[in-house]
Amino acid sequence: MDFSKSPNINYLWSSLLVEELVRCGVDYFCIAPGSRSAPLAVAAARHSKAKCFVHYDERGLAFHAVGFASVRKKPAVLICTSGTAGANFYPAVIEASKKKVPLIVLTADRPPELRFTGAHQTIDQVGLFGTFVKFHMDLPCPDRLIAPEMVLTTVDQAVYQAMNHSPGVVHLNCMFREPLAPTAVGEKFGSYIQKLEDWSKGDQPFTTYCNAEGSSIVDLEKSIVSRLEKVRNGLIVVGKVDGHVQQKAVLALAAHLGWPVFADSASGLRLGQTDKHVITYFDQILLSPKSVAKLSFDGVVHLGGRMTSKRYYEFVAGLPLKEYMMVLNHPLRNDPAHQISLRVKAPVGALCEALLKQLRPRKTSQAASLLLNANRLTDQVMEEFFASDDQKLTEPRVARLISQHIPQDSVLFLANSMPIRDVEFYADFKGSAVDVFGNRGASGIDGLVASACGVSRGKDRPVTILIGDLALLHDLNSLSMLKALSQPMVIVAVNNNGGGIFSFLPIAQQDDVFEKCFGTPHGLSFEAAAVLFGLSYVQPDSPQEFIKAYRAAFEGRRATLIEVTTSRSHNLAVHKILQDKIKSAVELSFAQ
Repeated sequence: MDFSKSPNINYLWSSLLVEELVRCGVDYFCIAPGSRSAPLAVAAARHSKAKCFVHYDERGLAFHAVGFASVRKKPAVLICTSGTAGANFYPAVIEASKKKVPLIVLTADRPPELRFTGAHQTIDQVGLFGTFVKFHMDLPCPDRLIAPEMVLTTVDQAVYQAMNHSPGVVHLNCMFREPLAPTAVGEKFGSYIQKLEDWSKGDQPFTTYCNAEGSSIVDLEKSIVSRLEKVRNGLIVVGKVDGHVQQKAVLALAAHLGWPVFADSASGLRLGQTDKHVITYFDQILLSPKSVAKLSFDGVVHLGGRMTSKRYYEFVAGLPLKEYMMVLNHPLRNDPAHQISLRVKAPVGALCEALLKQLRPRKTSQAASLLLNANRLTDQVMEEFFASDDQKLTEPRVARLISQHIPQDSVLFLANSMPIRDVEFYADFKGSAVDVFGNRGASGIDGLVASACGVSRGKDRPVTILIGDLALLHDLNSLSMLKALSQPMVIVAVNNNGGGIFSFLPIAQQDDVFEKCFGTPHGLSFEAAAVLFGLSYVQPDSPQEFIKAYRAAFEGRRATLIEVTTSRSHNLAVHKILQDKIKSAVELSFAQ
């Protein structure tokens, strides 16, 4: 591109900014239409290597960017106009910050002379996202008195900050005066950008960053290994880890040490996993206080992110631990129970491989054998329970059916509240091994459809999203994104007419306020929404109908909404009945 022929300086600066982002490997631009952001939007839309996704709702757009960036492990760019538009990015910025997802936010702004004057669509955007961003800068209005190199070095710093050490969000607030359109004003920029001649002929960023850090993981301090050697009865806990290579390394370490593995649903080791060390139903096994009392671990190795299971944290809080070692690829604290004795910042897979070379191998522990037998019996109880004739299409069964019938080459996105927990509790480990995603940073119910669409764009694979009715209502606008997907998306919406998870909490006993303030019944169905957004729609009444509809949704290659209508009170009863059966089987297993 010949930057000297830019129609005006707004467009020149915006073009430099977009070009530098692309050179830094950032090429996915999520654009919300607006006037003040026109220079940025036009520059992105006209760049030959930029991929643009446009959506009218800034909140949904931002969650889409989070989903995409969480898959690609590189920043997505958000562009919006001035005023409250950027404020609608806030929930997704928080989620990205908590998940350590790289994100670059470009908010357009009015010039300084219009700030604090009552001018329309003008708010104080400086520091808009507070402490949830790693780096922010209030870029001045484009001006010939400011060297164009400033734009390039600012972009390079922003990308570095978004990616380095602990990935996260950066914010550039971009002020523009008119003209906002790429209207030619007769200016010549040849002399202004003369110093960029060499840069413009190449394809590399203006500033290149590199890290020169300390010793490699292979050179682990002897103290780390010696700590683990002192642990007699160890437990490996696996949260979110990235990719099959890291998952394979985790299993190799477990086999080497003979320790059981508690695998979270987001770990990639929960579904399609038959390794004898992985205790897939650990949460349900921990239902029994009698059984828990017989499990005595003195050390925990926690690999990857936070666990979904509340019962796990209650269990580990009561253990007399010598060591609680946590490994994460960022330096921030992830220790809600304040138990961690050794915190290692390292890639999980590389550390596991290093430990394999330095730790002595051990036989399978007694606890692992005990838990494996309990895991087998728990699976047997579930198989018998879900096969019984009187079982209808319940919420636990929907989670299990998805795990049994999801295609091998697809992705599962789990909404928060009950969906992720039902998969954690009841998914069949004998089904397909698929990638699992979710928004477990702040664990909110906002933007989940949008994030799933971002994952679909990033992975370019079919996606199933299991979502509750309130979460779907919260993000209904984002259903319009499905038409832009190249792969089919199946939305399984469990509609129990309100907030199902509250029925499991003590507040459910407060009859005078529970239904109005927590249950929040809405009396709505999603069939009309499916028609509005051009989706196929099915409402199965039985497991057989669900399986048929679910399979057909992938074969049809079209976005499909499968609505499963349930009752909150019946759902609570089903969970209790099934968990009582599991508890009895586990206690019998431990007594043998």
